[in-house]
Order: sequence, then structure tokens, then C-alpha cells
Amino acid sequence: MSPVSIKSTSLRSQKWWLKAPRAVFTANTIDASEGLVVHNERIVECVAKGALPRFEYDQVIDCRDYVLTPGLINTHHHFYQTLTRCVPQAINKPLFPWLKTLYKVWQHLDEEMLYSATQLASLELMLSGTSMVCDHHYVFPKGLTNAIDVQVDALADLGCRAMLTRGSMSLGESQGGLPPDTVVQHQSAILDDSLRLIKQYHQRDHGAFMNIALAPCSPFSVTTELMQKTAKLAQQHDVLIHTHLAETEDENAFCLRQYGMRPLAYLDKCGWLSPNTWLAHGIHFNQEEIALLGKHQVGIAHCPSSNMLLASGICPTIELEAAGCKIGMAVDGSASNDCSNLAQEVRQSLLQQRLKYGAEVITAEKVLGWATKGSASVLHRSDIGELAPGKQADIAFFDLNELRFSGAGDAVAAIVTCGAYQVSKLMIAGKILIEDAQHRSMLNQELMQTHSALAKTLWQKV
Repeated sequence: MSPVSIKSTSLRSQKWWLKAPRAVFTANTIDASEGLVVHNERIVECVAKGALPRFEYDQVIDCRDYVLTPGLINTHHHFYQTLTRCVPQAINKPLFPWLKTLYKVWQHLDEEMLYSATQLASLELMLSGTSMVCDHHYVFPKGLTNAIDVQVDALADLGCRAMLTRGSMSLGESQGGLPPDTVVQHQSAILDDSLRLIKQYHQRDHGAFMNIALAPCSPFSVTTELMQKTAKLAQQHDVLIHTHLAETEDENAFCLRQYGMRPLAYLDKCGWLSPNTWLAHGIHFNQEEIALLGKHQVGIAHCPSSNMLLASGICPTIELEAAGCKIGMAVDGSASNDCSNLAQEVRQSLLQQRLKYGAEVITAEKVLGWATKGSASVLHRSDIGELAPGKQADIAFFDLNELRFSGAGDAVAAIVTCGAYQVSKLMIAGKILIEDAQHRSMLNQELMQTHSALAKTLWQKV
């Protein structure tokens, strides 16, 4: 499983002045009208309007055509699903029938497929301006028990930050769960591997590139005991926990039938309500549940495209945020979105959420804030998500020299409402990794050819 790559060039850290941008979205109130100064991996100065840099620099990037934003941060994805986009048998189905159709395909995943899918999904995210990717991998068929190790290896040449969550399924069809028994694991194997991965890969320092979290898939695919023991293990080792929750009304009905309570009450019973928890989707909560989530400062991965494609509903973001929850943005799996583009997801959120809250509440700055500072807060990363002195130099450069932006007045609003979908440059820890829609050490076309061939092989196994 050697990576599809070319020799990396010009990646050494520099002292940059990112000079005179068309506009800057800092995700805070700092004035950076004249740009940013970056030393090595950190931002050292935001240059205010009319000022010149106080810090030295040896390289200048003319940013007159660019809108600068913090690198976008994804909070929920399923990389392996890039291999099963637009599967004919799964199109036009709601969540549960969609899952049952695709489980039959996913049970044939192997290491080479996951490796390629991880690279392709992460590169797709990076091209859209994402500096930190996140994956929730929960399918461990026979022969793929070291899936997270495969993903760590696959990410090595990309240079992006990552939150990899050790997902799990232990409640198969024979025990009343949704997934087939061929893709579930024994509880002891899940917990042992979870502990190993934390010790082997989880980084805790400022500027960390690899974080590990624990992530039982959902109330309908794991046992109560595994939910409880996962929460205790995470608490003992100070890592985050993650799961799907309240995505559909079918899930509510399943929990009432299986456990005699709604999903959030079940989560509370399992000891999961804490600031170290973040949930994917979070759509079907009542007001009492929203208040309880806010009290415990639970994070929410907001996935608008997936929620619309599967007709799941609309996340009550504003009520959740007002109650005390952290809101981050996510693309979700590439088979329930069919796209791993976080810039497009920001626009989808703007459109979807305006249907619920109106144009005055849901602004371009609001949704960009969820995709940057909000997502960083969800993943407990205080070193990224903003453009400010001392923060990591993770910066997206959106070029407004395109037909779609011609005539735009507010440049920050333009990258959302006019539909920016690709960055011209992406800087991570002070290194420019994406330039002119190409990764410095990864060949897009060759990666896509390998990935497409593996997807075809996977489909033929069914």
C-alpha cells in the first residue's frame, strides 16, 4: 500500500508576510486588514489596517486577490464511504434502509481500499480549504482489524491534521441490532484496541497533528455495556468520545423499543453527558433535551448536506448553541453526501439553516465560524480555528479571481454565497501544501485512478 506521491518541494517553514488580502475572516474581532505574519508554524502578528508588520519576514505572498480564513475543520466523516458514492441500490432511501443496503458492500472492505479512501477523502477536504480532517471509522470486517493504523499510515504524506475516531459496532442483527454480524466485533477486542491506539498515536501538545477519540457507532449498533465501558476508558485516558445521535425519527423509535427511552436519555444512562462528548447530527431533540445537552456543553457535528440527502431533518443549531453546546461543521460520509467538500458544506448550512432561522440570524460569518472556531472547540483544539497571534498558521487562501465572484462587494460573504469550492493555497503549520489545486506531494489523478479501480473491485464483491 505505497502512497501515490511525488517528491515534496519547498516545504520548509518560512517567515511569511501574507500581504494586503482582499479580505480576512479571523473568526474573532482582531483586525488583520493588512495581512498576517507567520514565523515557522505559528501566526505572530495580525497587521491592522494602515499598519506595517512589526515582526521580520523574508517572504511575501501578495494576497490582493485572496480572502484568507482559518483552515476549515471537519468534525465528522466516514472516509471509506468514498468507495460507495451513488450506489444505485441505495439512492433515494432514508437512513435505516440505506444503511442495510450498504452494509452488504462495506463488509468486503480491505486494507488497500481503506488506505486509498483515506487519502482521497482527506485530499478532497484539503482542496476545499480543510486543514484538520476527522474520520469516524466503525466497520471492522475480518482482515481489517487494524483499520486505524492503516489510516494513520495513509495520512502521513498529506500533512494535514487529523482526528481519527476508533469506531465500533458490537450489536449485530442476531442480537437485535441493525448491522450484519459480519461487521461487528467482540467488546473485549474493541476496548483493547481502543487503549492501544490512544497510547500509540494520540498527541496532546500544541500543534498536534494526530488525535484519537473513541466512537461507538450508534445506539442501534453497539451494546449498552460497550457504551458505558467506552465512556469510562475515555475518561481514564482523557480523550474525547463521539457517536451518532438523534439523526432520524427511526432512531428514536428504535431506542424506545429496545431500551424503553429516547436516545438522549439512553446516552445519559450510559454516562456520556460531558464536555468531552460530541455527537454527529443532533437533529431530533426536544427542548428539555437541548437544555440538558447545553448544561453539559456537549459538541454537535452539524451535517447539513447529509441530513438533506437522507431527508433526516434540520439540526436546531441556534437553540443548541444558545443552551451552551458547541457547534462544528461536518461533511459526513461520502455516501450520504457524495462529496467531501467542506467549503460547499458551509454554503449548504447557510441555505438550510436560513429556512429555519431566517437571513438575519444565519450569516456567512456565522456558518464560517462554525466551520473554523466552532469546529475547533468541538474537537477541543484551542490552537487552531482562528487567525490570531500564537495560533497555528493553518490558513486557507480563497481566490476571488473567478467568474463566480465577479462583481462581489462583500468578499467574505462572497466565498459562501457565490459558492467557493476550492482553495488556491492551503497553509498548515506554516507550510504551503496546496497550491494551484494540487497537493505538493500527492498526485490527484493517479490517486483517483487507484481509488476508482478499488471501488469497482469492492462493488464486484457483492
